[in-house]
Amino acid sequence: MSMFCFQCQETAKGTGCTARGVCGKTDEVARLQDLLLYVVKGIAIYNVKARKAGLKTEKADEFIVKNLFSTITNVNFDKDYFVEKIREGLALRDEVKGQLLKAGAGIDENLHDAAVWSGESMEDFERKAGTVGVLRTENEDIRSLKELVTYGLKGMAAYAEHARVLGFNNDAIYEFMQRALAATLDDGLAADDLVGLVMETGRYGVEVMALLDKANTSTYGNPEITKVNIGVRNNPGILISGHDLKDMEELLKQTEGTGVDVYTHGEMLPAHFYPAFKKYPHFVGNYGNSWWKQDKEFESFNGPILMTTNCLIPPKDSYKDRVYTTGAVGFPGLKHIPDRQDGKAKDFSCIIEHAKKCPPPVEIEKGEIVGGFAHNTVLSLADKVIEAVKAGKIKKFFVMAGCDGRMKSREYYTEFAAKLPKDTVILTAGCAKYRYNKLDLGDIGGIPRVLDAGQCNDSYSLAVIALKLKEAFGLEDVNELPIAYNIAWYEQKAVIVLLALLSLGVKNIHLGPTLPAFLSPNVASVLVEKFGIGGISNVEDDIKMFME
Repeated sequence: MSMFCFQCQETAKGTGCTARGVCGKTDEVARLQDLLLYVVKGIAIYNVKARKAGLKTEKADEFIVKNLFSTITNVNFDKDYFVEKIREGLALRDEVKGQLLKAGAGIDENLHDAAVWSGESMEDFERKAGTVGVLRTENEDIRSLKELVTYGLKGMAAYAEHARVLGFNNDAIYEFMQRALAATLDDGLAADDLVGLVMETGRYGVEVMALLDKANTSTYGNPEITKVNIGVRNNPGILISGHDLKDMEELLKQTEGTGVDVYTHGEMLPAHFYPAFKKYPHFVGNYGNSWWKQDKEFESFNGPILMTTNCLIPPKDSYKDRVYTTGAVGFPGLKHIPDRQDGKAKDFSCIIEHAKKCPPPVEIEKGEIVGGFAHNTVLSLADKVIEAVKAGKIKKFFVMAGCDGRMKSREYYTEFAAKLPKDTVILTAGCAKYRYNKLDLGDIGGIPRVLDAGQCNDSYSLAVIALKLKEAFGLEDVNELPIAYNIAWYEQKAVIVLLALLSLGVKNIHLGPTLPAFLSPNVASVLVEKFGIGGISNVEDDIKMFME
C-alpha cells in the first residue's frame, strides 16, 4: 500500500485509506504527515528534557501544537507545506538539543530514532516516511492505544492553538502533550500503561477545553441566546469558515465601512453568539450548513471564502480562485494569508478587495436559527430547567454533540432528533447540529428543545452543565442524571472530547455512525466493559433503549 490512514470516521471501507484519503489528501501528503508527526515526537523528547532543565521551551511548544494541528483531517493538503515544516522541525529539534548540551544537561545515547534521524532531500524524506507510519507498530492492541492517544493529542493541539492565539497558555498542558508524544514511541509500555495514558489524555482534554472556554469568554464575552439570520443581503460578502475567533475579529474590523458583508459557515456559526461581534452591522448571518456541503454552497455564495482551520475539502475549479486559507490550512494553488507578525493583525486586504468585485451571494434559504446556550446561559436558566425536570415536563436530555459528515447513514441523526419524544431536550455542540438545528422541534415551557452550546470545543459547556445539574439534584454520580449520550464523530477533535467525557466519569456514550477503525477488537471491548461505549442501530430501537 502507498499510505495508511484510519484517523477519521469516513476512512475507506471502515478499515483504512491505502491509496488516497477519502478526505482528498494524496498518498504523498499522507506519508509526509506521518514523517512530520515523527519529527514532532523527536522534538518532544528533547523538549521534555529541556523543561526539566529549566530552559525556555516556548518556541518548541508552539511548533509542536501548530504542526499536530496541521495533520488533523481536512486541514492541510499541501505537500510543500509539510516538506517545509519537516525541515524546520529537524532544525528546531537540533536547536533544542544544542541548548541542552550547552546547559550541561545529560542526553541519553540510546535515544529513539525520532530524536536522531536526519534527512535533507525529498528522497530522504520519502524513504523515511515509508517506515514511520501507523503500521510500524505490529501489535494491533498496542497500535490502537497509541493511536488513540495520538489522535486525542491532535484534537488537544487544535484547542490549545486557538487559546494560544488569544494569549492563553497552560504550561502543564504543553508538558503533558510532549510527554505523551514521547511515550507513544516507547515500545516498552504495556497495554495497561497505555490505557492509563489514554485516561490522562482525557483529563488534560478537560483542561484544554476549559482553557479555551476561558480564552473565548474573557476575550469576547459569554455567549448569549441569539437568533441568527440564514438569509442574505444585497451586498458583496466574505464567507468565513472554520473555528478561529481571532481571525473573525480581525476580519470584522477590517471590513467595517467597506460595503462588504461577512457571513459565517459551518463551525463558525457560534461566533454570532458572542457579544463582542454583535456591534458589527455588516456581520449578517450564517450561510449554508456543515463542512461537507461546501462544494455547492461555496459555489452559490459568489464571494471569496476564508478557511481558518480544518473543514476544507478539495475545492472545485469553478470557485477555487475565491478560496483563501490562513493559519495551518493549506491546499495547492490557493491563496494563503500569512500569520501575524510582531503582534500586528493579519492583513485581509486582498480578500476584501476581491469581495468588492463579486456579486452578492445567492440566497439558498430564509429564516433564523437559535443558539448561544453555553454553560453560562444554561446555568442562568437552571432553576427553570430543574423545575421542568421535577414536574415531569422534561423527561430526558440527549447530548447529540460532535461532527457531521458525508455518509448517507448520518441521516439517522435527523430522524432521531425528529422522532424523540416531545418531553426531551437536545444538548448539542459542533457541526452535528446541522442535521437537526433547522427542524421545528418547539420548546418546553419556553426552553427550546435544541440547546446549541457552540463549536465542537464547546462540548466542554455540556460537561459543565451536566456536573452542575448533578450538584443541583444532589446526586453522587453524573450517570444518575436523566442524560443520554448519542454522539456523532468524524475527526480527531471529537476523539479528545470523547476522552474528556470518559475522564469525567461519563458512561454509556453511544458513538456513530460507526465506531472508530483505529479501535482494535480488544481495545473496543475494554471501552465497552469499563465505560459502556456503544454504537447505534436504528432510530426506533435506539430511542426505546435510551428512554428506558
